[in-house]
Amino acid sequence: MSFKFNSSRRQSVSFTLTACALAAALAGCGGGQDSMAGNQNATLAQAGIESGNENQQTVSYSSETAESGNVNYDPELAGLQPSANSGVEISGDAAVDPAELAAEGGAEQAAGAERESIKSVSTGASATTPGNVSVPYPTINNLSVQWAISGDANLNGVVSVRYRPSGTSTWYTGMALRRVADGSSNDGSFSWTNRHSGSIMGLKANTSYDIELTLKDPDGGSTVRTVTARTRAVPAPMANAPVKNVTPSNFASVAAAAQPGDILQLAAGTYSGFSFGKNGVAGKPIVIRSSGGAVINGNIDVTGREYVHLHGLTINGRVRFNNSKHLSITRNTVKITSDIDGITSRLRSEGAYIADNIVTGPTPWATGSLGVYGNNGGEGIVVNGPGHVIQNNRVKGFRDNISMMEASEAVDQYSIDIINNDLEVGADDAIEADYCFHNCRVIGNRIRNSFDGISAQPTLGGPAYFIRNVMYNVTYMPFKLNNGSNGNVILHNTVVKNGDAFGVYSSVAIKNILMRNNLFIGGPSAGSFGGYSTGSGRVMSIQALESKSFNMNHDALGSTSGSFNARLGGNSFSSLSSLQGGTTAKNTISIGLNAFAASVAYPSAPMTQYAMPDLRLKAGAAAENKAIRIPNVNDSFTGTAPDMGAFEVGAAMPVYGPR
Repeated sequence: MSFKFNSSRRQSVSFTLTACALAAALAGCGGGQDSMAGNQNATLAQAGIESGNENQQTVSYSSETAESGNVNYDPELAGLQPSANSGVEISGDAAVDPAELAAEGGAEQAAGAERESIKSVSTGASATTPGNVSVPYPTINNLSVQWAISGDANLNGVVSVRYRPSGTSTWYTGMALRRVADGSSNDGSFSWTNRHSGSIMGLKANTSYDIELTLKDPDGGSTVRTVTARTRAVPAPMANAPVKNVTPSNFASVAAAAQPGDILQLAAGTYSGFSFGKNGVAGKPIVIRSSGGAVINGNIDVTGREYVHLHGLTINGRVRFNNSKHLSITRNTVKITSDIDGITSRLRSEGAYIADNIVTGPTPWATGSLGVYGNNGGEGIVVNGPGHVIQNNRVKGFRDNISMMEASEAVDQYSIDIINNDLEVGADDAIEADYCFHNCRVIGNRIRNSFDGISAQPTLGGPAYFIRNVMYNVTYMPFKLNNGSNGNVILHNTVVKNGDAFGVYSSVAIKNILMRNNLFIGGPSAGSFGGYSTGSGRVMSIQALESKSFNMNHDALGSTSGSFNARLGGNSFSSLSSLQGGTTAKNTISIGLNAFAASVAYPSAPMTQYAMPDLRLKAGAAAENKAIRIPNVNDSFTGTAPDMGAFEVGAAMPVYGPR
């Protein structure tokens, strides 16, 4: 479905939130199983969170502007019209034979009281029958919202979102919930139910919010629901906690006697790896920390633990936290020298906070390391289960630097935040957000010298959000949307890479993809690395897609090759005007490396370990003031309209990695 948007804009005001402390306990948060049925046969802000010390963080999301009349929001993302899934096909300059491409390749706890009003009569299969609203596993700054429905066979129901801190009067506009039709993964091993689903982002920690959801379906079932949910508190030691002084000689006895609320203060020295067998409780975590000089030679195992914090340690080995709840792993230095994970929960855990760590692995940036069959191993940080926050870590030298679990091993992977991490030398993926059920939020990460940037192969209905990530010298795909990935929302990212600027080379069609305000630049191909070509220099190359549910607009695309060529499924385009005329990309523009304020070299030799360039736009760049308004994502723009790409012109550089 092609849309033409009003090009006039209004400038909004900035709204900055202050959240206290770094950490994450699931204070007052509900659990339960996700509504996805795992028929298992066997992954907004003006680039993110800028923080001070460990007890104070300032959240500078460009997220909130009070409602102010006629704001020219993107109509789909503001809930003013249905998703682009009417069945209108993309048409281009030249068709590719479609036969060459593959055309197809539990109950959550509601948070707070739910109120309903303004019902309309529901009649027929096209009418919506509203079900329960839930807010599963709040994180520190974000809330996931799920509204189960039946009916709406024609998929024209929309849910707009408003929110406010409880007890206040000013409402803010959120992104509309995404319409997720029931479906299943390409291999049939996962299925999901009919719903509206989405996230409210950039919120204050440990704060109650009223959320107003307005469902409109012209066929019937329209109604308004209001729920209340609280973001998680940040983890911190108990006030006036008893401090137990620990040395290498007495560690075992002090650890065995630890009680909820205790702080085990490790003195400088060398300690053996250990398994810890005690639990804290909510408000009284057990904290194992060092102010400096405590070196653990060996693995740390906190499997099955609850409310345990690891802070400020140097660990020459792995940290494993399988089957845990509410763990906090912060400001550690983890060094891995073999093919094992760094910080890992391969079995289902809940609500971990993994922040401000430095995790280094043994994998070099070399052709032989690249790809799924490369000489690489281990995950830098890997999680399974809901409610995790992975934030401001620096990770380098692994198969996947940050990862979720795959296939039958993936359990309840939703409400997960991967935010403001600094990532280099991901020999397969810098971020592997595969098998996200819904509401995985990959926001404001910086990626360089990696094979793939962000993997979502597949997303399982979604939505999965990829917002304001910055990538340079990604060899193969910036977004790996393979295996019939379904339900990805790709907003305000900046990519400069060799070959195709944006490529997806799977023969299985991607579905329900929405792209807005991105900036992608490619160029001449340097060839193949690890058996995979960087691409021929197209601005976009997608082998197979479901055209009725693929919606892109207001993106900046370019190639240093001097040409503008794109392929979308069975159609090719040889100019910007043909792409605009034959797709939803009516407001897409052409862009080049001269758009940046700093000098940015084209990564012509991908196996060079490049330093990360500054990819902020210069004043007057073609992408300035050309983005579309998106509620809760770019409201704090500073010009006549938001800017395309990850940064507003003149914005300060976000804090990537440890704060």
